[in-house]
Amino acid sequence: MQTPVLERSVLTIAGSDSCGGAGVQADLGTFAAFGVYGASVVTAVTARNTMTVQAVEPVSDLMIVAQMESVLEDLPIRAIKTGMLPSVAGIAILGELLERQDPLLPMVVDPVVIEPEGKKLTGETALEAIQNHLFPLATLITPNREEAEVLTGMNIRNMDDMVAAARELLDRGPQAVFLKGGRFGGDEITDILLTREGQYDYSHRAFEGRFHGTGCALSSAVAAGLALDRTLAEAVQDAVDYVQDCLENSVSPVKGRLGLLGHKPLR
Repeated sequence: MQTPVLERSVLTIAGSDSCGGAGVQADLGTFAAFGVYGASVVTAVTARNTMTVQAVEPVSDLMIVAQMESVLEDLPIRAIKTGMLPSVAGIAILGELLERQDPLLPMVVDPVVIEPEGKKLTGETALEAIQNHLFPLATLITPNREEAEVLTGMNIRNMDDMVAAARELLDRGPQAVFLKGGRFGGDEITDILLTREGQYDYSHRAFEGRFHGTGCALSSAVAAGLALDRTLAEAVQDAVDYVQDCLENSVSPVKGRLGLLGHKPLR
């Protein structure tokens, strides 16, 4: 029996999460659920659990480049997702490598800034580098409300503020912005997708409690959808539905406070 040729791969460039709830581990679980092959470039190794982050060890810039070149030399990458990027020099090098790729290759940038516990994972200089080197290459960026506040310096208190923040971020170069976390009372969250053609709203149930890895799952689900030739609006809707399903099937940790998503194949 002849082995079928691998046709659709998605690359995640992100940190490793030792408890498996976020980062590369969550991305690969999401790719598998969408039926695409997942490859990875590890940018940092974290010692963390659902209680706290104990340690972060960045991977050397040379090793990031080596991983990236190794994957791109061999696999048919149809979309790229970036997550935690701790090194300013590494971000610049990564931007140069990505700029050499097919300009039509979809790229989803998740500007990982703040942990659910409120800890800041990315320094100001790294954030500036992400905006300078990656935003102009991005098909989509996927900040949550807190990250958008850090990136724009705005206080987001209502849906009008959400739209204004998304417009500010769109002006920084990406083709589109998906701003998450529009909950201002009530039982629903409204996320917004802002493109250069218009705005789409995505309303869904708000789950009580705090969860680990929702942003990673969302951004990697969008990347998987784009690799499967969905339109951006369709890929975002599929990603929102997928994360809602993961939240429905989430599990509580033994000691920590953050719920873990229940990844499973799409029905």
